[in-house]
Amino acid sequence: MSNTCIGKNSIWLTAGAVLTALLAVILLLSPKVLASDCDILDNKNHSSRRNLPDSAINTDQAPRLTINPDAAEDIPLPFYKLADNTYMLFGNISTLNKQNRGFNANAGFIVTAQGVIVIDTLGTPVLGRRMLSSIHCITDKPIKFLIVTHNHPDHAYGAAAFRDINGITIIAHRGTVDYNRSQTLESSVAYRREILTKDMTGFKPLQADLYIKAEPFEKKRIRLGQEVIDIYNTGKHHSFGDLVIHQVNRNILWVSDLAFNQRTTYLGDGDSAQILKAQDWLLQTFPNARLMVPGHGSAQTSPFPMVAKTRDYVSRMRKTMGQAIDDGISMLDAVQNVEFEDWQAVPLYEMNQRANANFVYREMEKAYFDE
Repeated sequence: MSNTCIGKNSIWLTAGAVLTALLAVILLLSPKVLASDCDILDNKNHSSRRNLPDSAINTDQAPRLTINPDAAEDIPLPFYKLADNTYMLFGNISTLNKQNRGFNANAGFIVTAQGVIVIDTLGTPVLGRRMLSSIHCITDKPIKFLIVTHNHPDHAYGAAAFRDINGITIIAHRGTVDYNRSQTLESSVAYRREILTKDMTGFKPLQADLYIKAEPFEKKRIRLGQEVIDIYNTGKHHSFGDLVIHQVNRNILWVSDLAFNQRTTYLGDGDSAQILKAQDWLLQTFPNARLMVPGHGSAQTSPFPMVAKTRDYVSRMRKTMGQAIDDGISMLDAVQNVEFEDWQAVPLYEMNQRANANFVYREMEKAYFDE
């Protein structure tokens, strides 16, 4: 049913039928009916698009979405239902390009009777605004909290779309302040504005209302209605500062980039030793988690093989680069010669392998001379 069809036939309607038609139009504008027009996927239905996986949990499939640069900002992005009140936007497994336009990471939201909690914001202000449209498909409840897991562009650059929402509290790691003062921010924004000029309209660096300053692996608890959320400081393992979010009631963990699924990890920032320490903490603290949602790739149930796989990659890279330093091998030769054959078919291996080796070599060389 559509307004167009009603308009064409309205001249033949009786007064009672006109009233019925008007009620139908009102219902069309209600959140519940609008929700039926959105791409909401779960394990009970299947995507009609060949470029979307049927599920966002325990799948080897990955989205292959092409974002239309001319699409209206009130057109929702597709998303998946993970639990009764929990939804995930499943990003492409890719670097930033003109096809995904910054939709190459995951984000999500939790709907409660008192409002909405949002986790990450995708990679541009335009995507942030379209994410808001996705949320409005599900509920007309106010957005009360935005939690940004870390400062990397694919997770945080959509935050500008949320800044002026009345009554929202934005939460981020305290390392975000340092990132905002860095040349890394300047170069990243310049690059995105060069290739995604329109999408970056309205960009402003993330400014939080609450910065997490807890000691490593300590938490800040927030509540919204019956929903209890613990926000853990997991140090600077991947960026200027990283958070892990635990939905206590649902026992769902949003681990962000502490573990990568369906792609090769990125080690060009953060601290590789801290990755291993944080992963140990994660598995020891939450062995019985119902679900882990990474920053890239599908969510997983126990035993969370993505954590072990990411850990194996990082450990092997540290061991290989450490041995190269001990053997007096130059950084150039070490980086050029490192190959992990069992990873070569994994997406983004060619893109990240040399950069990761370079980062870890320099990191371990510094530690070697600091001893």
